[in-house]
Amino acid sequence: MEEMKKDAITFRFLTEPSDVNFGGKVHGGTVMKWIDQAGYSCAVNWSSSYCVTVYVGGIRFLKPIFIGDIAEVHARIIYTGSTSMHIAINIQSLNPQKQTTNHTTSCIIIFVAVDDEGKSRQVPPWEPSTEEDVRLNNYAKELIVKRKEIADVMDKFYIQP
Repeated sequence: MEEMKKDAITFRFLTEPSDVNFGGKVHGGTVMKWIDQAGYSCAVNWSSSYCVTVYVGGIRFLKPIFIGDIAEVHARIIYTGSTSMHIAINIQSLNPQKQTTNHTTSCIIIFVAVDDEGKSRQVPPWEPSTEEDVRLNNYAKELIVKRKEIADVMDKFYIQP
């Protein structure tokens, strides 16, 4: 049996009529579920631990996914902190009849590894090994700074319910 790569995973789904939204395309909520599933699997595979989603950001729905397409969800580690894993998700749709492929969705999702008591735990460090890895690692670091800036602005306007 082929050994699974520890820092990346790809899921494939055949889109079904139950995935449809009112516009006749795959529902954005379904796509977000796939993002979480692939991201979780990548995080658990890397950390060998239960993980929780702590952030999903910058979801870009670039093109629709149609019923009958094959959705390919690719998740890969692009940065690790001491307890967190930043995972890039890219989705493409493949139309098996027309033999066409479209990049449809992308985002960053962050997971934290937790122990049996729900406390964060250390994850193995991930080191970039290719030029693309370095580019994505730098991108993740840049996003960390931007998220902090956004959080600072949002905290000023947070209204207690």
